[in-house]
Amino acid sequence: MCPADTRAVSPTPIAASSAVLPDLNLPERLSYRVKRRLLGPPLTNDQLKHERLGKFLALGVLAPDCISSSAYGTEQILTALLPYAALGAFTLVLPITGVVIAILVLLTICYRQVVSVYTKAGGSYIVAKENFGPRVAQVAAVALLIDYVVTVAVQIAAGTVAVVSAFPVLGVGPRPVLIDVGMILLLCWGNLRGIKEAGKAFALPTYFFALVAGSMIIVGIIRELMGNLPQIDPTHLQGVHIGHANGFVMGATAMVLLRAFANGGSSLTGLEAISNGVGMFRCPEGQNARKAMLVMACTLGFLVCGVSLLAHFTHATPYADGFPSVISQEARLVFGHGVVGNILFGVMQTATAIILYTGGNTSFNGFPFLASFVADDAFLPRQLRKRGHRLVFSNAIMVLTAVALVLVVATDGKLDALVPLYAIGVFTGFTMAGFGMAKYFRTHGGPGQRRKIALNVAAGTTSLIVVLIFAVVKFSEGAWVVVILFPVLVFALIRLNREYRTEAEVLRDLDSERLSAGTKYSHHTVLVFVDALDLASVEALRYGQSLRPSTLRAVHFVLDSAHADRLSKKWQRAAQIVPLELVDCPDRRLGRATLEMIAREARPRTEVTVLLPRRSYATMLGRLLHDRTADHLARLISRIPNATATIIPYDTNAKITSMQEDRRADLPEPPARPVTAVLADRPTGSTRTAILKYAAPEPPAGAVPIRDLVSGDSCNVQGRVRTVRVGCVGDSPTFVCEIADSTGNLTVQFYGRRTVAGIEPGRLLRVQGRSLQQDAGYVIANPDYQLLTN
Repeated sequence: MCPADTRAVSPTPIAASSAVLPDLNLPERLSYRVKRRLLGPPLTNDQLKHERLGKFLALGVLAPDCISSSAYGTEQILTALLPYAALGAFTLVLPITGVVIAILVLLTICYRQVVSVYTKAGGSYIVAKENFGPRVAQVAAVALLIDYVVTVAVQIAAGTVAVVSAFPVLGVGPRPVLIDVGMILLLCWGNLRGIKEAGKAFALPTYFFALVAGSMIIVGIIRELMGNLPQIDPTHLQGVHIGHANGFVMGATAMVLLRAFANGGSSLTGLEAISNGVGMFRCPEGQNARKAMLVMACTLGFLVCGVSLLAHFTHATPYADGFPSVISQEARLVFGHGVVGNILFGVMQTATAIILYTGGNTSFNGFPFLASFVADDAFLPRQLRKRGHRLVFSNAIMVLTAVALVLVVATDGKLDALVPLYAIGVFTGFTMAGFGMAKYFRTHGGPGQRRKIALNVAAGTTSLIVVLIFAVVKFSEGAWVVVILFPVLVFALIRLNREYRTEAEVLRDLDSERLSAGTKYSHHTVLVFVDALDLASVEALRYGQSLRPSTLRAVHFVLDSAHADRLSKKWQRAAQIVPLELVDCPDRRLGRATLEMIAREARPRTEVTVLLPRRSYATMLGRLLHDRTADHLARLISRIPNATATIIPYDTNAKITSMQEDRRADLPEPPARPVTAVLADRPTGSTRTAILKYAAPEPPAGAVPIRDLVSGDSCNVQGRVRTVRVGCVGDSPTFVCEIADSTGNLTVQFYGRRTVAGIEPGRLLRVQGRSLQQDAGYVIANPDYQLLTN
């Protein structure tokens, strides 16, 4: 409980708002009702939690993308080697895996330094931004965005391979692609509902897979040492590509080895996940993230080496169709075909599928946050930084889903086609992180400066070499898409930023003289553009009168003389006080006629306001049946000095709905009424309406409902803060907030204060004090208060 302010003096309270909320049923659009049904009720802003996790949980949540790559990294090496090296591929896979592990060690050292220095989420994007500037950082941004998109496709496709390897009947025809599409849509739906907020559940698949796969590797090595581990003869298998020349001679060519190494580099994808989510760790974030980084790298290294070693022992072979996978063949050979073996094989495939699908879900966490960071820096559309219905970045999730679906369908869900798109983005991010950290240590110095610079330069250079290898050896296999798309996206982001900066520069030109200066106009002319004499035009005319202009006129541009004549006669019969002015427009260029008229009206010291009635119709059908003339004219008018345009919307669709309901009830058609009256008359239980109670909670036990307050009584009231502002009583500032429960609203005042820590819109608040009834409602001055959470 926060201490109350001293209330020795009771100044006159500021006028309060109404004590009882109007009992209106506000109609909701069909799209919102469907969204609410699919995603659940909306979450309020104060439900946005950033819960910190310990090393164990954070590692499990962030590591699936990285550790799951061990399920297909070795298979990709063999896919590149077998057509040329034949059975020699099972020997060459070991040294190539060793090179991959060496790069893993180098990058782990680099990223342990990243998480020590940069303890905010963002990874290589933040490193590049802080050390090379925001423009160069867009290279890292594009790399990571591409990485996240392709990660969804690769992880989901690999997860489906694990499922099909256990149930081959699912691999017939287009079924694998349909499974991929279904899983992506399922992840999209789950993340739009906000399942990422319960991220602890994603820690289990990581440890489950590590335990099961590690056990398989250990059992396989023991069986090999005992001499009873089976071995496949791939030359007698259907659906595999095996070379028939001298294996070591063909396989030792530089291009084949580079292609195999490039494929093996896919085992390192996801290594940056901890740096992107370092903010999830408990304090000290950097130290905990370093430890988790080491554990994750060691686990990945053990699994990759183990799977490659078992492939060397068993000759497990990748199939042209993608299934059964190499790791599933190893599990079958290690565990056997008995009852226990079948159970363990099923467990292994279950663990593999779950971690791969979970690894795909990590992109639904990382992509929206990265997109919001880049959008905050004004390099992506601002819509990507807005939280949606369930406090997630819904727009970014939808973009990620759409692009991933296109990618999966275009490549038919084949890992061989997706991997060339994969590692270029990943290793470009590694490159930016390595060189960025080298720049950081060169600038800031510190103990071991030279050693750290050398290690990071080595990491950046090695990653850059991998990028170049991928771009060359995989160019014709699909990497050309990324090679071409990459610079185009970087240019697009920089161009978008230039547009945002130009707009901001224009809008930022505010100074105290402009803000304090009063109006410089002595005359105010209001023109109401009308096309028909109807309720929409009448509402616009009423609003024009409320502006108290020097001159108010209704204007109609004559595009059709017959229609103009009918309008003029109808206007005269209606005995309108506001005169109707007909303006000739012989060439029917409405926009030009508007500009010419306003130019004549905008004389010195005269302000011209144009009111444009806009009738709002049903979303889809209305756009087909009606144009958007008001929006077009408003854009033109805004270019003229001393002229402004205001669109006056009129909800025609609501009127139509109300009229239909009245007719169904066999009631005579009611006279024209304000929209609020029409809405207030609707039945409370109508399926066409929905009142959102989440913003005005029910008063709990022990709290007095606001509508039951009695002037002069001590009371305990609980509600949600709707508005805050700074008022004034005499010469003393007063902090004023309005709280509401489901029965009404109440004004709370803190005299002599401009702010009260913790009291902000959306916060749940309990106040205790003496209520006082004013003309506009109830007021409590200087109460005791308690900040609550949902």
